[in-house]
Amino acid sequence: MHYEKYDAFTGKIRGEKVRQLKAAFAKQRNFFSEINKSSQDSVRTSFVISEMIAKSRPFTEGLFVKECLVKASEILCPDRKKVFEGISLSATTVACRITDRADNVQKQLIQMAKDFEAFSIALDESTDVSDATQCAVLIRGVDCNLNITEELLDLMSLKGTRTGRDIFQGLEECIQKAALPWNQLASLATDGAPSMCSENFGVVELLKTKLNCLNIPGINQYTLHFASRSPV
Repeated sequence: MHYEKYDAFTGKIRGEKVRQLKAAFAKQRNFFSEINKSSQDSVRTSFVISEMIAKSRPFTEGLFVKECLVKASEILCPDRKKVFEGISLSATTVACRITDRADNVQKQLIQMAKDFEAFSIALDESTDVSDATQCAVLIRGVDCNLNITEELLDLMSLKGTRTGRDIFQGLEECIQKAALPWNQLASLATDGAPSMCSENFGVVELLKTKLNCLNIPGINQYTLHFASRSPV
């Protein structure tokens, strides 16, 4: 088909036709490249705005932010209005963006934890406005170059009972998920609640039992700190 269509062109006419075809192809390629770049920019913008919303606003405000952006584009850059309309900021999308970023941060932390020579854990149990109990698990690790990393390792939701055993089981899952070796645990800090430091079934005692069962040398050298919660 192509042979029959273009065989009639010869000499300068053939060269001009080739030039036209190349120009048309380049224009088409640039068109799709611009669409792809615009799509990538829209997704990136969605991630950035979602992160800002997560810090202090309800997820549902994403649609209001988008409406503001579209209205502003109508005045400042009408030719770019469709780009702003393509930014996805629904409540579901914002929630997914925040989850993706959180997962990415956790993966980076787990990767960094592989280089820890020792680490400490801090636990802080609290109840939110919906009476749901949560326990923040914070980690401080140090590598062979004495670089210190401090991050939120996990936020455990405690459903049903809130005993020391429940919290400790959640802590075990966090440690295993992050692939942290128990023999590198240097200390544990708690808020001093009964579920943390109960003599028989508190997190501290359960941790001692766990480490003893693992025959980790130097178990008696573990420092167990208790930080009392300051009155509000």
